[in-house]
Amino acid sequence: MAFFQKLKERREEKKQQKLEKALQKTRLSFSSNIKKLASKYKTYDDAYLEELEEILITSDMGINMTLQITDAIRKKVQKGWSIDETNDYLVKVIMDLYDDPKSKQNKLNIKDNRLNVILMVGVNGAGKTTTISKLTQQFMKENKKVLLVAGDTFRAGAVEQLNQWAQRLKTEIVTPNKVGQDPASVIFDGITKAKAENYDIVIIDTAGRLQNKVNLMNELEKINRIIKRAIPDAPHETLLVIDAVTGQNGVSQAKTFSEVTDVTGIVLTKMDGTAKGGVVLAIKDQLNIPVKLIGLGEQPDDLQEFDIEQYIYNLTKDLFLDEDEED
Repeated sequence: MAFFQKLKERREEKKQQKLEKALQKTRLSFSSNIKKLASKYKTYDDAYLEELEEILITSDMGINMTLQITDAIRKKVQKGWSIDETNDYLVKVIMDLYDDPKSKQNKLNIKDNRLNVILMVGVNGAGKTTTISKLTQQFMKENKKVLLVAGDTFRAGAVEQLNQWAQRLKTEIVTPNKVGQDPASVIFDGITKAKAENYDIVIIDTAGRLQNKVNLMNELEKINRIIKRAIPDAPHETLLVIDAVTGQNGVSQAKTFSEVTDVTGIVLTKMDGTAKGGVVLAIKDQLNIPVKLIGLGEQPDDLQEFDIEQYIYNLTKDLFLDEDEED
């Protein structure tokens, strides 16, 4: 357990109870299945690896990521290794595959003394509006002046929902004059207002219709063009919001959006409601886009910065720790 023990020691310096609780379903599903293997196979062999491969795929890590993991184990682990030794190496492989410079760029690109523009994209129902509200509350706690822009102009409900949050949070919002107004014109008005009134942050909601990728691409291209005309280096973040419960479907969504706009980070919502949290690894493997934020519950501070060490520790700790060791 050499590698896992090092991970445990680092984790204890920055323990996060909410993350542990939110990942419980994923952890129990992942670890319990591997524990069943441990009771079936006392030492490592090819049959163990074959069944491990199936568990990894069903946890929504994706086929390619799974094959990378099992290939690494096959090359390193020798027949006769104990299951504990094999599992410890499994944890190391997962960490090594995720751990590269880009995956560590998980902090939001927010700077003082400039107008920061955050563009929110994602399908309807993924949790965009809720994420916007949580981000707004967190920024306001930091004494940032935040402006919301309702750029999903084709759904009256989306505009109304964001407007209600703006009223509740006592922050300003720019809304369309009519349903179906050109989103770019609303966003232009928002950026103009933010510059004139010295806002720190603008958060822009957008439509999430995937039925016609060409229309989506054209709309986002126009939005980006309008933003850059006002602020050449913006948007500073384009955050794709994905519902973690959707698993591999979320990876497909991420592929589509990354093809039509420059996604700088992923927000994974509803991590507390899924047993397939392996989607984090699938997104990294297939798209190499960093997960920047994860949603762990309903409260504003339940939207947290993603930490790969915390995530992997909480995903795998039941493989090694007894209940009385966990805290």
